[in-house]
Amino acid sequence: MESYLFPFDSLICMLLGISFTVWCTLLLVFIIVPAILGVSFGIRRLYMKSLLKLFEWATLRMERGAKEKNQHLYKPNSNGIIAKEPASLEQEIQELRRSGGGSEPEFDMSDIFYFCRKGVESIVDDEVTKRFSAEELESWNLLTRSNYNSQHISTRLTVLWGAGVLIRYGFLLPLRVTLAFTGVGLLVVLTSIIGLLPNGRTKNYLSEKVHLMCYRICVRALTAIITYHDSENKPKNGGICVANHTSPIDVIILASDGCYAMVGQVHGGLMGVIQKAMVKACPHIWFERSEVKDRHLVAKRLSDHVADESKLPILIFPEGTCINNTSVMMFKKGSFEIGCTVYPVAIKYDPRFGDAFWNSSTFGMVNYLLHMMSSWAIVCSVWYLPPMSRMEGEDAVQFANRVKAAIARKGGLADLLWDGGLKRGKVKEVFKEEQQKLYSKVLVGSGEDRSRS
Repeated sequence: MESYLFPFDSLICMLLGISFTVWCTLLLVFIIVPAILGVSFGIRRLYMKSLLKLFEWATLRMERGAKEKNQHLYKPNSNGIIAKEPASLEQEIQELRRSGGGSEPEFDMSDIFYFCRKGVESIVDDEVTKRFSAEELESWNLLTRSNYNSQHISTRLTVLWGAGVLIRYGFLLPLRVTLAFTGVGLLVVLTSIIGLLPNGRTKNYLSEKVHLMCYRICVRALTAIITYHDSENKPKNGGICVANHTSPIDVIILASDGCYAMVGQVHGGLMGVIQKAMVKACPHIWFERSEVKDRHLVAKRLSDHVADESKLPILIFPEGTCINNTSVMMFKKGSFEIGCTVYPVAIKYDPRFGDAFWNSSTFGMVNYLLHMMSSWAIVCSVWYLPPMSRMEGEDAVQFANRVKAAIARKGGLADLLWDGGLKRGKVKEVFKEEQQKLYSKVLVGSGEDRSRS
């Protein structure tokens, strides 16, 4: 009996060996080698165009099936509400008083209705908390993130959705995991080897080449299709690159087109191993947990880094947390107090292929990476803006707001003044006091106007 099974076992082992060899060869020839050389065969672009046509067909089928079943499809921004231009607190209160036909005393009972209305509007349409949830889509991308249960409208859509699940989890996910481990493994091994070399041009050159190669492999692990604009404005040594923040992969997106010095807190585990290997080959800036809150220490280390023009530009995300790529929220002023050249960068993701936003208060890193690697692709555009410097008489907050406005305008994002930290905490007292100060100015101004009359 065993003599008959032995040839069969050998055949299975041979087939597995051939499959593994073919798999590794395809990865090496079509993905890893092009990543090392920085070239592309255009396969990902063709893949993206094919997906767009498939999404259009699926959306048409979904709408047709929904009409037949008299189902209501929710389409964002289809409620017919026209956004009003923002007005100041004083203007809105004065308008409310005039509509009431009354005079303008120091205090009017109608003022209470203004604050009540504002409170209700904030509850119904909170412009802050909705920035921390997945962006809704107008079309169905065959993922369950949006338009839930759309795959059950017709048999064709069900079959198509099922085939998509098999492709994403049966082929794309294993492929991407393999590439991710390859990229991270090469990064750790090669940077550790380069760290043994003496400091100099050779070490810097090899470090930059290794970082670019490994990050490009990691980009292909996400099937990322990135379009870079205005490359003549790319960050240069002796400066700070600031960008809007949507996901941890923002680092990979930018670092696959140029080398940066990273800034972050020291971690343990696998992340700690990667950090230790990277800092051996390149002067990244890692802070201990106790050092992060020391603003003077952080500012000094950043200043010392940018003062040396031989070191790479620092990459910083001043929002301090991830936003869902619909807006840019308040920039922390620390990065703008140093007094060096700032290179703004705008990153805009296309949510039709996959949601890049990471809500760290809801999903852990492992779940997030699984979500990313099981999506269709990561498609985004990157704009390098002209360098900006602090103007005479401009403080750090004003400079930060000017840079933030430029990034929001270029990326087509909403420019918000709110702190992204509201995702995890309550509104700070300073925001409440600011509204109280604005209202007190209205009352004082009304009293002055009445005394003149």
